Amino acid sequence: MIKYSKLNKKFGKLEVLKNLNLEIRKGSINAILGPNGSGKTTLIKCLLGMVIPDSGTIEINGKEVKGQWMYREEIDYMPQIANFPPNLKVKEIISMIKDIRNREARDLELIEYFGLQPFLNKQLSNLSGGTKQKVNIVLAFMFDNPLLILDEPTNGLDPVALLKLKELIAKEIKRGKTILFTTHIIRLVEELAEDIVFLLEGKTYYQGPVAGLLEKHEAKDLEHAIADIFSTHVKETAE
Repeated sequence: MIKYSKLNKKFGKLEVLKNLNLEIRKGSINAILGPNGSGKTTLIKCLLGMVIPDSGTIEINGKEVKGQWMYREEIDYMPQIANFPPNLKVKEIISMIKDIRNREARDLELIEYFGLQPFLNKQLSNLSGGTKQKVNIVLAFMFDNPLLILDEPTNGLDPVALLKLKELIAKEIKRGKTILFTTHIIRLVEELAEDIVFLLEGKTYYQGPVAGLLEKHEAKDLEHAIADIFSTHVKETAE
């Protein structure tokens, strides 16, 4: 469904993506992993058209996205940090996004699911970080699009809300959506991901199932496999 070919991106002298190649299968759920600065968020923002690559191509369903915008109508996106206008009320931001996208939405269902009814008339500036993240989730999940992108979706969530989010993602998987998500929570990857995309210094170090990465590093679990990648990389960089 998604194909990155020889993608490069620099910010000043910093090379963030280096001749990156990657293919994402339609209907799969993929965890995008890697150390800070490995290019995870840039990879996502290039797909969304928020960052323009210096070279290379991105295709969705065989069509290059460069210079296009209509393809974004079939993407739902949850940013790592949602910078909401602080003076707006929760119900106003939800209504505004519905008006912008002009699509059928299931906001009422999600508001009830995450218990946001008491906060609808409160300004976003007065909400806790966890409640803001719940609003962020509602905005991302309230439209039924085939591609769902979640950048660190668990930030600030309490255990109950985290469980609800995992259940919600599992439902979307069963509906056949293609999902990309970044996270630092290894258990979330082990519970949900079909494939792992591990980025290292702007390149695809590994893509495939969890079991394949464990075998490659002779590790008993994903946490130890990732630790081995990091330690090996540090040694190689120091040499």
